Amino acid sequence: MKTRLFLFVMLFVFCRYAEAQIINKEYKLPGNGLNQHPFLYVGEWDVRNPTAQSMFLVRDGKIVWQYSIPQRTATDHIQEFDDATLLSNGNIVYACMSGAGIITSEKNIIWQYICPEGTETHSCQPIGKDSVLMVLNGFPGKVLIFNTATNTLLKEIVIPTSSTNTHGQFRHVRITPNKTIMVGLFAEKKVVEFTLEGKEVWSVDAPSAWSAIRLHNRNTLISGDGLGSTREVNMKGETVWELTHADVPFKLYNSQTASRLANGNTVISNWCAGNKNTEEWAGTVQVFEVTPDKKVVWALSSWKNPDLGPNTYIQLLDEPGSPDNGELQR
Repeated sequence: MKTRLFLFVMLFVFCRYAEAQIINKEYKLPGNGLNQHPFLYVGEWDVRNPTAQSMFLVRDGKIVWQYSIPQRTATDHIQEFDDATLLSNGNIVYACMSGAGIITSEKNIIWQYICPEGTETHSCQPIGKDSVLMVLNGFPGKVLIFNTATNTLLKEIVIPTSSTNTHGQFRHVRITPNKTIMVGLFAEKKVVEFTLEGKEVWSVDAPSAWSAIRLHNRNTLISGDGLGSTREVNMKGETVWELTHADVPFKLYNSQTASRLANGNTVISNWCAGNKNTEEWAGTVQVFEVTPDKKVVWALSSWKNPDLGPNTYIQLLDEPGSPDNGELQR
C-alpha cells in the first residue's frame, strides 16, 4: 500500500513538472528580460537560502549592487525584505519584517528601527529624504512616522483591526498626495483610508489586500495577494479595471504589489514563495507589465544567472518623478 502511494505521489509530481515545462516552452516571455528596465528588486521568504535574504539593484541587465541578511536574527526573529525604495541620493529605505532602515550604497546602515518583541513590519515608505512612514504589526497595530535624521518619532497612528494574529493584520501601507494613509486590513477584508489623526474617511471591500495605492486620478489600485488579482476601484468603490488569472498566459500566484507607470501600464509582482515546493519556482514569472487593455509587454523570469528569487516589490528606475516624495504613485 505504501509503495502504491509513493508511486502515485511521484507520478503526480512528475506530471505537474512536465505540465509546467510545456507551458514555459510554449509561451515566449515578452520584452527584454533583465534589460527591459533598471530596477530595485526585493522578495520575501526565499526559503531556499536561509543565510541570505537579498535585495538587488539591476542596471543594463546585470546585478550592480546586492545586500543580504540572514533569514533569522540572532534572537531567532524572521527577516525578509518586503519593501524598498531607492532615494535620489542613492540611499535605500527598506523594511525587513524584524525592522526597518536606511542603507547607503556603501552598505552602511545610517538609520535603523528594530521591532519590539511580538511586533513586525512589512512596510517603510520615504517622506522626503529625512522622514519615513512605516507600519508596525502588533497589539495595537500602528503607523509610525519618524524623522530619520534625528531619530525622532513624529507621529503614531493606531490602526484598529479585529485580527487576533499579528502577522495577519496588514502589509504595505502608503501615504496619499492628500496626506492620508491607505491600509489593507486582512481580517476586515477591506481597504481603509485614514487621516493622520486616525479617522476613517473612506473604505472599500477588498479581501486579501496586500497593498493599496491612491492614484493621481483618485482611484485606488489594490493588489489581491492570494487571490492573484489586481484591480482599480473608483471613489464609489466600483471596479474600473481588473486583472485576474484568466487575463495572462502564465500562472498567477500571490499578487503582492502593483505600480502604475507614467505610460499607463501596470507592473505587478507575482510572488510564488507561497508554493512550498521550491522546485516549481524556476521558470515562473516573477514580475510582469501589462497595458491598460491587459496585453503583457514584459514578463521577467530570472531564476538562474542571476537568481533573483521571489518578488514582492519592484521599483523601476527609469520612471520620471522623485521617489523621495511618492511621485511614483500615479
